[in-house]
Amino acid sequence: MLRFTQGRLLAYLCCFWAAAVLLSVAAPVMAASNYATEVKTIRMWPAPDNTRLVFDLSAPVNHSLFSLKSPNRLVIDLSHARMRGKLSNLDFAKGFVKDIRYASRNRNDLRIVLDLRSNVRPKSFLLKPNREYGHRLVIDLIGKQTTKKTKPANKLKYKNRQRDIIIAIDAGHGGEDPGAIGRRGTREKTVVMAIAKRLEKLVKRERGMRPVMIRTGDYYVSLKNRVKIARRKQADIFISIHADAFRNTKAKGTSVFVVSERGASSEAARFLAEQENQSDMIGGIDFEEIDDDLLKLVLVDMVKNSTMETSHQVANHVLGNLGKVAHLHKKTVEQAGFKVLKAPDIPSILVETAFISNPAEERKLRSAKHQQRIAVAILKGVRNYFHANPPPGSLLALGNIKGDTKHRVSRGETLSAIANRYRVSIATIRSVNKLASDRIRVGSVLRIPYRS
Repeated sequence: MLRFTQGRLLAYLCCFWAAAVLLSVAAPVMAASNYATEVKTIRMWPAPDNTRLVFDLSAPVNHSLFSLKSPNRLVIDLSHARMRGKLSNLDFAKGFVKDIRYASRNRNDLRIVLDLRSNVRPKSFLLKPNREYGHRLVIDLIGKQTTKKTKPANKLKYKNRQRDIIIAIDAGHGGEDPGAIGRRGTREKTVVMAIAKRLEKLVKRERGMRPVMIRTGDYYVSLKNRVKIARRKQADIFISIHADAFRNTKAKGTSVFVVSERGASSEAARFLAEQENQSDMIGGIDFEEIDDDLLKLVLVDMVKNSTMETSHQVANHVLGNLGKVAHLHKKTVEQAGFKVLKAPDIPSILVETAFISNPAEERKLRSAKHQQRIAVAILKGVRNYFHANPPPGSLLALGNIKGDTKHRVSRGETLSAIANRYRVSIATIRSVNKLASDRIRVGSVLRIPYRS
C-alpha cells in the first residue's frame, strides 16, 4: 500500500513538473502574441515645408491618426504594437515636432503623441522592405501654407525686363535615401550635396545667373517634386548631381546623361537609371498620388519644345569641361530613362560625378579639392552654353560679345544696388566707368564688366 501511494505521488509530481515547464515555455509566446509589431526606432527628417518621421517596424502594422488643437498635437495609434527601446538621437530644434511621447494603450496597442509647433496636414503610408530597410511607417507633416496648388511657371512674364538665368541644382537622394554607399561608408547623398553647394556658390558669383537648390538639407524630395520645384522656380536648366555604383567595382569615370525616349545608350546607362528611379521606393512616397498623366505627356512635350535638343547641347559643354578634370566613363553624352530628367519644359542633365563603388574614385569624392574641380567644370560648361545661347530677356542676352552689359540708371538707384544686382564690386564699376565718386546721374549709362 505504501509503494502504491509513493508511486502515485511520484506520478503526480511528474505531471505537475511537466505542466510547469510547458507554462513557462508558453508564457513568453502568449505574451509576445499580444504584440505583433515592434517599433525599433523612429527617425526624423525636417525639411523647409514639411517634416517626415519614419518608424522602423518589425512587421506591418495597422495604424490610425488624428489631430488635436490647443495645443497642436498629432496622435498615432498602432494596433498590437509596442516600443522596443527609448527614443534617442532626435533633434527637435528644427521642423514641426517639438517633442514625442508614447505609452501603451489597452494593454496591446501603442499610442504615440507628437507635440507640434503649428497646425499641419498629416499624411501616412506604409513601405515594404527595400534594400537595407525593413517595414516602415512614414508620417509626413505638411505645413498648411504649402497645400495650395501652384501654377506652372510662365517665363513670358520676363519678356519686357532683364532677368537672371535660373540654374536649378539638384543634389540626388537625401534623408531616408542615402543613395549608393562606398566601401569606406561614403554616402552618395553626402558627397553630391557637398558638390551641389560648391556649385551654388560659384553660380552666385556669376553675372546674370542665379542658383536654386532643389533640396537645401538632408531630407528626401520625390523625383516628381524635384521637377515641380524647378518649374515653380522658372529654371532655365536643371542639373542633377549623383555618384552612383555599379556591379563591377572597377567601373570608373564621369558621365553626363540626358533623358531617352527610346532606351538606354549602354548597359551601364540602363542600370544606373534603374537604380536612380528606385529612389522613391527607398526615400518613401505614397504611390497612390503619382500623376501618370504628366509622365505620359512628357516626351511629346519635350520633342515639341526642343527641350531634348537643348539638353544635349548643355550636356556636351559640361562633359567637355569635366573631361579636363576627371576621367570620362564615355566620351559622348549618354541617354537613359531617368525620371528626374523628364521635365516637359526645362532642359535637364544628370551628372554622374564618379562611381562611388570604385575605391579609388570614392577617395576622390571625399576630397574637397576634387569636389571643387567638379563644380567648376560643371559651371564652365553651363556658362559656355548660355553665353553662346542666352535666353531672350536675360541679362546675358543684353550684353556684348565679351559679356559686358550696359545699364541705364533709373531714379532711386544707387551704385551699391547696381553692383549687387550684377554681382560685381562698386570699385570695379567705378574703375571701368571712370567715376570719381559713388554718385551717379539718372539716365546715365554704365558699363558693367563680365567677371569670369
